[in-house]
Amino acid sequence: MGEPATLGCSVCCKSSWNQLQDLCRLAKLSCPALGVSKKNLYDFEVEYLCDYKKIREQEYYLVKWRGYPESENTWEPRQNLKCVRILKQFHKDLERELVRRHRRSKPPRHLDPNLANYLVQKAKQRRALQRWEQELNAKRSHLGRITVENEVDLDGPPRSFVYINEYRVGEGITLNQVAVGCECQDCLSAPTGGCCPGASLHKFAYNDQGQVRLKAGQPIYECNSRCCCGYDCPNRVVQKGIRYDLCIFRTDDGRGWGVRTLEKIRKNSFVMEYVGEIITSEEAERRGQIYDRQGATYLFDLDYVEDVYTVDAAYYGNLSHFVNHSCDPNLQVYNVFIDNLDERLPRIAFFATRTIWAGEELTFDYNMQVDPVDMESTRMDSNFGLAGLPGSPKKRVRIECKCGTTACRKYLF
Repeated sequence: MGEPATLGCSVCCKSSWNQLQDLCRLAKLSCPALGVSKKNLYDFEVEYLCDYKKIREQEYYLVKWRGYPESENTWEPRQNLKCVRILKQFHKDLERELVRRHRRSKPPRHLDPNLANYLVQKAKQRRALQRWEQELNAKRSHLGRITVENEVDLDGPPRSFVYINEYRVGEGITLNQVAVGCECQDCLSAPTGGCCPGASLHKFAYNDQGQVRLKAGQPIYECNSRCCCGYDCPNRVVQKGIRYDLCIFRTDDGRGWGVRTLEKIRKNSFVMEYVGEIITSEEAERRGQIYDRQGATYLFDLDYVEDVYTVDAAYYGNLSHFVNHSCDPNLQVYNVFIDNLDERLPRIAFFATRTIWAGEELTFDYNMQVDPVDMESTRMDSNFGLAGLPGSPKKRVRIECKCGTTACRKYLF
């Protein structure tokens, strides 16, 4: 904000609306622009609850007030608190932890210090995850919303992760923009010259519902920025981004973070792209040695025609950064070309292999294979070893698989 709202009150330029209100109340200053008046000047907001006790059937809570240090925490009777959502969440966390520790859910009259400290850490973690969720949604350019949930441990947001919506091009790499587009009046029903797929000697990828109808291994050529068709063209699917509401959640079986869908996804529907930083294979080898020591890798070879470039989603990425492996996955990978037709630099898109129901975790096979015998005829048939699916994350160390499916191969690579 610019000038201070009230004489004698100075604020930092990046303060949120709530922070500005807190500053006014701390300084005991009214500010009509912020909605702080003499009537509500001494209204305080609960940030989170720190402790609980019961005295003569009266419940009390130790309150951390928003905008005030912990030294100003006070015990308040329940009837004084109007924060219904925070109260419900406090008791939900308390009951879950009591069951985990003592196999009971009824709270004692007093909480031991370790339990109270856990609840404080959980409240702080929840606020940190809420802030991260807000940051992710502020950065996304796609329709689908992102939620974040951790009901398993006290891990907060990843320390080194930047959300991006499209490839970040590394040093020395150039994405050449397409020079021509289609002139179709109706790309699905009356394509001129086979539309964009036909111009590259390939088949139209989608039906009228936007579901992929090509077999795995065949490339997808979508209409581009130079085409005559508009945004609603049925050959513009991947470029529209994530359409479903998805949740980043903490798994309870040691697989770290995962992604689940919050709504039904129809078979063969586009779900998301694998996005990250495009680097050379030489740089990928160097980074891979570092990732090996950390016990994780987010390197994905772009080897549609040759292994020259790799996508690194370790630091820059989107929701695909958190998608786990499964030996029986519900996502399949396709190479996609839109505004860049360099076959060494395809976009990597995930499509649903079956109907995925709300609440299901999304997974793909880090070591996917395609049977060339089952492939339909394409321009690349005679060179299928080079023209198949994009490679899985780089194979370096033998990593135990934790997918838990009946088809589990026991190791990722």
